[in-house]
Amino acid sequence: MTAATSSPEAQQLSSVAAEDTMNALLTLSIPWLFISLVWCGYLEYDQDVLIPEDWSHVGRVDPAEQLELTFALKQQNVHLLEEKLRLVSDPDSAQYGKHLTLEEVSSLVRPSELTHKVVRHWLQSHGITSCLTVSTQDFLQCTMTAEVAEMLLPGSRFHRYVREGQSLVRSSAPYSVHNDIHQHLDFVGGLHRLPPKGQDLSKQRPMGGVHLGVTPAILRARYNLTAADVGTSQNNSQAVAQFLEQYYHPADLAEFMSMFGGSFQHLSQVDRVVGTQGGGKAGIEASLDVEYIMSTGANISTWVFTNPGRHETQEPFLQWMVLLSNMSDLPWVHTISYGDDEDSLSTAYMTRINTEFMKAGVRGISLLFASGDSGAGCKHLGKEQNSFRPSFPASSPYVTTVGGTSFKNPFKLTYEVTDYISGGGFSNVFKMPDYQVSAVEGYLKTVAATLPPRSYYNTSGRAYPDMAALSDNYWVVSNRVPVPWVSGTSASTPVVGGVLSLINDQRLLKGLPALGFLNPRLYKLKGQALFDVTEGCHLGCLDEQVQGQGFCAAPSWDPVTGWGTPNYPALLAALLAE
Repeated sequence: MTAATSSPEAQQLSSVAAEDTMNALLTLSIPWLFISLVWCGYLEYDQDVLIPEDWSHVGRVDPAEQLELTFALKQQNVHLLEEKLRLVSDPDSAQYGKHLTLEEVSSLVRPSELTHKVVRHWLQSHGITSCLTVSTQDFLQCTMTAEVAEMLLPGSRFHRYVREGQSLVRSSAPYSVHNDIHQHLDFVGGLHRLPPKGQDLSKQRPMGGVHLGVTPAILRARYNLTAADVGTSQNNSQAVAQFLEQYYHPADLAEFMSMFGGSFQHLSQVDRVVGTQGGGKAGIEASLDVEYIMSTGANISTWVFTNPGRHETQEPFLQWMVLLSNMSDLPWVHTISYGDDEDSLSTAYMTRINTEFMKAGVRGISLLFASGDSGAGCKHLGKEQNSFRPSFPASSPYVTTVGGTSFKNPFKLTYEVTDYISGGGFSNVFKMPDYQVSAVEGYLKTVAATLPPRSYYNTSGRAYPDMAALSDNYWVVSNRVPVPWVSGTSASTPVVGGVLSLINDQRLLKGLPALGFLNPRLYKLKGQALFDVTEGCHLGCLDEQVQGQGFCAAPSWDPVTGWGTPNYPALLAALLAE
């Protein structure tokens, strides 16, 4: 975060200006108060505000308690940003790979003078002067008391909730803003959206015989990585981001590499941790992410973005997005094993997060998200009526989404089939991007006879995943102990991330730009350089109509494994071609 004094447009809200505004407002206060009650607008009218059952209510927050809220200011030129992303990501465009700097992104999207002025005056009129901004000037993070926050945002009611020792402050009711402000903000962060519960990744599967289990050596053999396929470029780096109060232990990483990293050159330490690494036990998820991005993208400098956990009102995922808007020097590949039901989030929030993804993409950053571990998902709409339930950010058109596979024969290094948990399907919010239309239409035609009923999904929505990797039965070292049977798309995602980092490494050595947003180029390959997964289906609704089954894999692209899994030498050759 840079303090808001960093630029004339976003100076720290001064007390003098606040005084002037207050004087001006006093003469208007009574009619203004009346109008504000009549003309309040809900920025996130479709946000789910119900608190999940696994959070216990502690009580109302003390009115004098300090809260920190994030104001997402309305940006300019979002349509130009989208067009720029298309041009720099399309290999057939003359602008392919001509990525922007953070400063250039900032001059494109930063909010108008009017937006800054109106929002500042609004905050000042409530005595709010302690705010920080970011380089792109499109987020303000402000501290205020709960009492002030509830006056600022009519309808909000702040309560404290706890789950497994984690305490958070959220509003139990939707918030609104005055109509004059409505057009200048996308949403306010810190009122809704509790972190989803982490998946139980270590489900033991009863099977006779000595199970192969997935290790770095198995992955490197399956995806055709040789001992020579390690990073050597000085200006390459990769990152994992974690938000669920999970931490990796440096000792676990060192132990993992000494057990499993003997056959290839590797690093045994993370180069940079951004955020606060908590103490206590290591989380399986955090250990998995770091150990597998660093053994696939071997010998490449690795960062860990970890839960900032600075304040109970913060939304950890949003905090990470804000951070990306404030760092000019970032790793080229980020893998994130995080998702929420699309229908639990407001359209305003998801649309703005998509813009943040575009901002990263035009800078040449590749964002990879796990597709989720619930197959097609299921939402119960009413009496005997169900639909599949897409996940976000997996359903964002501006990220590369990674599904999961298993070995056909779990006792041998064989070809891959669908992992039944692999998340996939169609967005109910975002339309299908141009880059994937022909691939998805091809799938829908090919398997038309065996598709689930059309009422379960939206065939015109963004379809995912884009590609996949093994997601079943990994070995992980956590709290100094080797743990088998770890499964989930949070395993496949860092593996694909590591592979893309190796390709970036070779591109950078050749003086080529980083891959950036991969999807337009990936879909133009039409499955070339990937192992096509054509067997198996994933989970769906347990009902009479679909009987627990979602979509099934098929030749070419499918909504279970995307285009398939990486054949490294072929993929490297395809993505090195100019």
